[in-house]
Amino acid sequence: MGVKKKKEMQVAALTICQQDLETLRSFADVEGKNLASLLLHCVQFTDGVSQIHYIKQIVPLLERADKNGVCDPTARSCLDILAGIYLSLSLKNPLKKVLASSLNGLPECFLTEAIHSFTCRLQKELSTTDLNSYRKVTDNLSSCMENFNVGRASVNNLLENVLHFLQKSLIEITEENRKYTGNHIVQTQLMNDLLVGIRVSMMLVQKIQSFQGNLWKASNSSLWRSMCSLLSIFTKFLSDDDLLQTIQSTSGLAVILFIKTMFDPPEKVPDLIRSLLLHSVDCTSLPEWLVSSCRSLCCAEVSGSALLFLCQGTLAMFDWQDESMGPRREALLLDTAHILFTLSSQIKESTLEMFLSRILVSWTNSAIHVLESSSPSLKNSLSGNSSIAGRLLEYVYTHWEHPLDALRHQTKIIFKNLLQMHWLTIEGAHSVTDPFFLGLTESLLRLEWHVKGKYTCLGCLVECIGIEHILAVDKTIPSQILEVMGDQSLVPYASDLLETMFKNHKNHLKSHTVDSMWIDQWHETWVSPLLFILCEGNLDQKSYVIDYYLPKLLNCSPESLSYMVKILQTSADAKIGSCNSRGALGALMACLRTARAHGHLQSATDAWGSLVSSARIKQGLIHQHSQVRVDTLGLLCESNRSTEIVSSEEMQLIEFFITYNLNTQSPGVRQQICSLLKKLFTRIQESSQVLYKLEQSKSKYEPENESTDQHPSDSLEQYKNFMSSISNSLFEALFPGSSYPTRFSVLTILGSIAEVFPVPEGRTRTVYQLSHDIDAGRFQTLMECFTSTFEDVKILAFDLLMKLPKTVIQFQDPEKLQGLFQAALELSISTKPYDCVTASYLLNFLICQDALSSFLSTYLKTQPVAYGDGDKSCAVVESNTLMVIKCLLENLEQEVSQAENSLLQAAASFPMYGRIHCVTGALQKLSLSNLQLVSEWRPVVEKLLLMSYKVSAVVSPVIQSSSPEGLIPMDTDTESASRLQVILNEIQPRDTNDYFSQTKILKEHDSFDLEDLNASVPSIDSSTEIRGKEGKTCDVTAQMVLVCCWRSMKEIALLLGTLCQLLPMQSVQESSDGLLTMEQVKDMGDYFKQQLLQSRHRGAFELAYTGFVKLTEVLNRCPNVSLQKLLEQWLWNVLEEIKCSDPSSKLCATRRSAGIPFYIQALLASESKKGKMDLLKITMKELISLARPTDASKSTVPQVHALNILRALFRDTRLGENVIPYVADGAKAAILGFTSPVWAVRNSSTLLFSTLITRIFGVKKGKDELSKKNRMTGREFFSRFPELYPFLLRQLEAVANIVDSDTGELNRHPSMFLLLLVLGRLYPSPMDGTSSALSMAPFVPFIMRCGNSPVYRSREMAARALVPFVMIDQIPNTIRTLLAKLPDCTDQCFRQNHIHGTLLQVFHLLQAYSDSKHITNSDFQQELTDVTVCTKAKLWLAKRQNPCLVTRAVYIDILFLLTCYLDRPTKGSQPVLESLGFWEEVNRIVSRSELITGFPYTFTAPGLPQYLESLTKLAIAAVWAAVAKAGEQSTDIPISFSRLLESAFPEVRSLTLDALLERFSLATSGLREKGLPPFLCNMGENFLMLAMKERHPECICKILKILHCMDPSEWLPQTWHCVHLTPKEFLIWTMDTAAHERSEIQSAALRLASKVVAHHMQTWEEDRDSIAPELKQWVRLIVSSCGDHLPTESRLAAAEVLTSTTPFFLTSLHPVLGLQDTLSLWRCVFTLLQSEEQAVRDAATEIVTTALSQENTCQSTEFAFCQVDASIALALALAVLCDLLQQWDQLASGLPVLLGWLLGEDDDLVVCVENMQQLEDDHLFEKAEVNFWAEPLVFVKYLNKHLFSLLSNSDWHPLSPGSLHHLQRAVSKQHQLLSQLFRELPPTAEFLKTVELTRLRIQEERTLACQRLLAFLEGKEGDDTLVLSASDSPAEASQLTLPSTEAAC
Repeated sequence: MGVKKKKEMQVAALTICQQDLETLRSFADVEGKNLASLLLHCVQFTDGVSQIHYIKQIVPLLERADKNGVCDPTARSCLDILAGIYLSLSLKNPLKKVLASSLNGLPECFLTEAIHSFTCRLQKELSTTDLNSYRKVTDNLSSCMENFNVGRASVNNLLENVLHFLQKSLIEITEENRKYTGNHIVQTQLMNDLLVGIRVSMMLVQKIQSFQGNLWKASNSSLWRSMCSLLSIFTKFLSDDDLLQTIQSTSGLAVILFIKTMFDPPEKVPDLIRSLLLHSVDCTSLPEWLVSSCRSLCCAEVSGSALLFLCQGTLAMFDWQDESMGPRREALLLDTAHILFTLSSQIKESTLEMFLSRILVSWTNSAIHVLESSSPSLKNSLSGNSSIAGRLLEYVYTHWEHPLDALRHQTKIIFKNLLQMHWLTIEGAHSVTDPFFLGLTESLLRLEWHVKGKYTCLGCLVECIGIEHILAVDKTIPSQILEVMGDQSLVPYASDLLETMFKNHKNHLKSHTVDSMWIDQWHETWVSPLLFILCEGNLDQKSYVIDYYLPKLLNCSPESLSYMVKILQTSADAKIGSCNSRGALGALMACLRTARAHGHLQSATDAWGSLVSSARIKQGLIHQHSQVRVDTLGLLCESNRSTEIVSSEEMQLIEFFITYNLNTQSPGVRQQICSLLKKLFTRIQESSQVLYKLEQSKSKYEPENESTDQHPSDSLEQYKNFMSSISNSLFEALFPGSSYPTRFSVLTILGSIAEVFPVPEGRTRTVYQLSHDIDAGRFQTLMECFTSTFEDVKILAFDLLMKLPKTVIQFQDPEKLQGLFQAALELSISTKPYDCVTASYLLNFLICQDALSSFLSTYLKTQPVAYGDGDKSCAVVESNTLMVIKCLLENLEQEVSQAENSLLQAAASFPMYGRIHCVTGALQKLSLSNLQLVSEWRPVVEKLLLMSYKVSAVVSPVIQSSSPEGLIPMDTDTESASRLQVILNEIQPRDTNDYFSQTKILKEHDSFDLEDLNASVPSIDSSTEIRGKEGKTCDVTAQMVLVCCWRSMKEIALLLGTLCQLLPMQSVQESSDGLLTMEQVKDMGDYFKQQLLQSRHRGAFELAYTGFVKLTEVLNRCPNVSLQKLLEQWLWNVLEEIKCSDPSSKLCATRRSAGIPFYIQALLASESKKGKMDLLKITMKELISLARPTDASKSTVPQVHALNILRALFRDTRLGENVIPYVADGAKAAILGFTSPVWAVRNSSTLLFSTLITRIFGVKKGKDELSKKNRMTGREFFSRFPELYPFLLRQLEAVANIVDSDTGELNRHPSMFLLLLVLGRLYPSPMDGTSSALSMAPFVPFIMRCGNSPVYRSREMAARALVPFVMIDQIPNTIRTLLAKLPDCTDQCFRQNHIHGTLLQVFHLLQAYSDSKHITNSDFQQELTDVTVCTKAKLWLAKRQNPCLVTRAVYIDILFLLTCYLDRPTKGSQPVLESLGFWEEVNRIVSRSELITGFPYTFTAPGLPQYLESLTKLAIAAVWAAVAKAGEQSTDIPISFSRLLESAFPEVRSLTLDALLERFSLATSGLREKGLPPFLCNMGENFLMLAMKERHPECICKILKILHCMDPSEWLPQTWHCVHLTPKEFLIWTMDTAAHERSEIQSAALRLASKVVAHHMQTWEEDRDSIAPELKQWVRLIVSSCGDHLPTESRLAAAEVLTSTTPFFLTSLHPVLGLQDTLSLWRCVFTLLQSEEQAVRDAATEIVTTALSQENTCQSTEFAFCQVDASIALALALAVLCDLLQQWDQLASGLPVLLGWLLGEDDDLVVCVENMQQLEDDHLFEKAEVNFWAEPLVFVKYLNKHLFSLLSNSDWHPLSPGSLHHLQRAVSKQHQLLSQLFRELPPTAEFLKTVELTRLRIQEERTLACQRLLAFLEGKEGDDTLVLSASDSPAEASQLTLPSTEAAC
């Protein structure tokens, strides 16, 4: 938002040689007024910008000197020098253009001399033979011909020399390029030189006058010979695939240009080009020069790419508006189109596809030019109904969803030009009524909205014919487009289309309406749907509409803002929103924010004053929905003017926001908050600079459009106080136990403050400096952030410290520095991985300390390193880094030697990865490219590499074993030990570690000390435990050894990657200019190769891959050819090893080939994407050949490797479109590989196939596996992969022939699954056309036959795959055909598999037809009626006559579908089903089914569950239909619900209960217009009896939910009659169920019990004591349901129950449950409000909202009836509770309980600390329940504040002296215990005992708060403490939020 400063222009100065300088001095006059003097002054400047000023004076000076029209010797010499200067300047130097521009204005008398000078100088340059100078000469030729008359004339004079030079340079550069094959850096430069040479050749022909006539065309002239030679060269370039495609493309342009220029007569050129393009050249009729120059084009087969580039040249080099070409022009244009269409079906390489799309755009532009020049004969050929237009449309439809953005953009232009072409052909006829436009519009609207191309094409149509026709077809188009804006991938397309539409509509309405009434219609069409989405739409939809659509709408119509605000204001109170909905308030804030950010609100005053109140904004800042809070903050922070003054009201609101919004769990919301606050700080900084200027001018501050008249100094003081207050609040939020979200937010915001308000330099002033508010305590707080387990926090804290002035962060106490350094070393060998990260950041911070060097010198016993002459601070950092790395290496060396003896000891006591991580971290923070102590660094680098390889040798045996995850060479029993010996034997050959020589069996009680380890290792046979640090014994698990090993490998890989990426490399052997030698680089490559090709552990080889990628990138950019060649050499070596499949090979053939794919991926991904990518092409071809099925005699290992590698390459996004040409071959290999008898091949083929499906159809974008978002039209699929069309068809035919054979054998064709999976993702489109080449029709019969498969899953897939292959309008006929195939009941021989497959196809087709949105209602009803008639003919399949339950079930599903879609009355007639007598048949099926008669066969009949579910659904539908027709008295009901609920099968009961629960839920929520049928209301008895008898968990849960939906007064009195339980006993039973059942039943029972309790409270108001025990049990149940360890569902149920019972128990006028139980429930509320899960907190917030909306509590806060966030809900809840205690007159009784909460007396401090330590020591990864969101001290702060406020403001009776005795003793005991525990901690406990110290600090704060309150109660504290603690200001509660720490500096 800030104003960007304009970059100063840097211009290289011109220079001249000494001889020219002497010449100028000799001609310069004394006065300095002639040209020589001017140039002399000019060349003396070293600044190019100043020289430009002198250059511009040349011509005016010469014009003044031009008196006699004679050029004197001075001018002649000066012009000669100017020519030299011009030719010496680089092409891009602005001086060159300025000089050319000046010389263009030379007077006539100087012109000839200037041309002569330039000609001489240029001739000298053209004679050069130095290859390195060719590019400079070529650039000079280019600049001479570009808008420079003198230069063009000089080139014209030297035309023969120029042509000769170009010919010579192109030939020599080509030869040089061939010599440097493989050195892509040199080749890239040479290729660019070639490209420039071709372009200059073309420019020469186009711009030099000599070529305009025919004199030069004599065959014996040198000019002609040179032209022929150049044409021959360009022809070779055109066909040379080793050159860049840009060179080939430009050569195509040059060939056409040269032929057009050289060929006579000109009128025959179009015919000649046509014959070349069509390859119909008659060589005998062509001139000899043309045949000899273009022999490959005339007499040989032309490649597709060469033909494409010739077409490009044809379109670019002809003037298509030139009518002199006549009919030849039109024929050439049409033939070019046909050639391009042919190439379109052949070209699949992405770069060539891009060229083709651009050329097609060029063709459409040329066609438009021809049509505009009034060519009547072409109008029929180019109209919308022509074949060419049809082919263009097909191209558009095929490519409008292409993965390449640029190609999709070209497709849009083609479509737009096509519309323009047709518009030109109809000669001004009314475009809206034109059949072509109408048909196109209709077909586009019929497409579904997930098709991206629909949006761009509709946008083009709107621009062409207007919006009114589209709105006339369907007024809901705007709403439909807004509906799809919940899908991120469609949002940009949808918003662009909407913008096009509403702009067009606005212009149309304004032009057709006289008054302003048009705006109402426009609002109704475009704004009303927007407001509906903002208030009612889903979350994603609203967000995208606000971000994309709303700004565009407001930019188009700013006056619509007031309309939107007015509507939203009126509904803001009614639609307040929730955690899942923004409501009208959220919509209002979003609109205002967008308006202000885009400049539609002039100032803050306008926004608050006239549009929205401050109270409303405050509600938005704490709204329950996070995006409402963000939008409201955005309204305050964002402005289109970066210097707009921030008002005091805005500052107050932002302080209020920060108080409650730092602990935001969502990362996205945190990011937005921090970003918005940074924008605010930028506004403050930039507006403060304006205020400073105003203050300096001593004028009254009168800003435009501001309502304040404050003096600038007052505003600046306000800014300073505000920023200081913000900083204080942020630092106070870093209290002990603050959550990760809080720390992240605080540190990010503080970092923004430090960045936006830098330390002032020079005369600049800044309104605020963060360093002024940082004292020793805050510095220590920032340091302690390094101990966070989240690395984000460490990074932010480190970056913030680095932004502060050095004086703030320097340690003065050497002991403190020493302690921190020792702590860092200790942390670097911790067994907890995050500790070594802490150590790294701590060491990096200490490295910046000046005092560290002297301490390290003493520590290492060396002399301090001498600083160089450079920057001292950089030198200090470098020397400190060097010594720290030396220190780490010394320690690591000792530890490696011990690890070589015992890896167990290393894993338990000093895992080595921490040291290496610290080394890497130190190196990454240092600028390694310009080191001063190079000689000191060399041995360190050597040692680093040596130690890395040593560590790797120690841990590699574990990583490279067959089972690294479970490998530990010890176990607890002999049997396990013998099994483990197999692993040890396998790794022994590669193992140098004595430790692995034998299995060690653990005994139960043996142990040994580390002191005796070295002596005992060789003979140790058994041990139980290892002693770790501090002498503690600890079990060494396989997990610990593995973590030690793979993390060590990971850190080695990252270290080596860092070294090769950051360290300077020696350019040649033995040179002194780098730290890494070539041998070291090769060694690193060999190391990575070994790890990637032999490691089995995924973590190890994935990290090795990361390091290896860095190495390959460095080698790829390396100028050393031998190092560049390494990549290619490594690639061929590994491919050869894969191919040979030697049994002795160490390559891993399991684990998806382990690191082998990563290795090849890294080698190929580093290849330059701008080149030809030859390595990728060769590798892909090699791998695909290996991946194809092999002979049975050959090993399948190479095939497995190839399939796994291909999978990795197809997944790699860096390879992008370069792998698309190989997708078809990859798919073939995967499908054929799936038929292999070898499991490994099938497995790898499946994985590859899955990757290819994702690569082709995109990442899955929804839950629906076959969603159309992940599908493709058949035309698009087969156009992109045409080879797959015959392959899939052949494979499918083979499969169909096998599965449909008459042998009756079980034939499982393995590839059927994959084939159907691919085909199921294709679908027909209305835009597909009628082309038979890629028709999907041939697949249909084969897919139908696949439905006869004996495999159930295959039949299902065939049915799903069939649906997309049948057009919507063909579905009814297909269904009738399939139904006709089914056997009759009289048939004797039929197969149930065939019947099942056919029925599944009918079912899925019927479902697809019913879901279609493009069928009119009448057609739909008629077609389904016909289907129903056919269905009735085969009804026996649903009855007992059909013995197969599976086919019966599917047929019943079909009947159920028909009942769903046809059971609606049409206008003037009864429902279709009724008229056909369908229900009678259904009733007959149900009444004669097993639901009535029971099952005569066993429960294990195949398909029984499926049949029961289908039959039950149909029976329920029949019951509802009968009830709807005649009510409950009807005798036509086939079966009662009671009968269904009595079924022995849980499937039947569950479905019935689902149907009933749905009805009861709708009735309870009031969404159902009609009430429940009476017979349902009387089913309470049934449900009660079921509840007691039911044993199926799901059914129990549903029964309890139904009872909860019913009114207890209807069924509770019947409990004794039904289940022999009194209502109380039933309540007890319900609570017992809630206490003991699993979570889903527990939640339902809890809700039911609570509803019963509420019912008892209402009905037994006078006799509540009789249910007191039950109430206490209920309270205990609620309390037990709120723990953090419980499932989310249980806590959500508890929150819902508390919300519903709040008026009865929490906020009643008297504590109905008694004070203790009421406070227990309130404690549950506070627990739920501090839950880690957002959903639970949101549910708990509803409790507070309900509590605040009661009559006796709503006056206690301004946020009553508002939806608030949990952060402020916690404070509001405590406020309400304190208010209620006062209302109940229970303060004296409640105070001890609240003080107990404050003290946290439920926690046993010693036990907690011990348990935490034990957990951390014993379990590396196992985590206890941890709440990362709750902040105990926030609860303590709020409770303390409200208690002080309550006690100081209320008239309460003092407590008796002994009433608080228990608490006083507890506080005193706690205080003594804390003192003792603090004394036991080490000096740097904040780093070494972080968790324990944090817990102690939290308890200390609790204890101090409790002491203050107790002291106040005893009258020992004065008023000052009371006022301080009761204040509302968060800053004043600092004693509760900040630890009392000693000075850290």
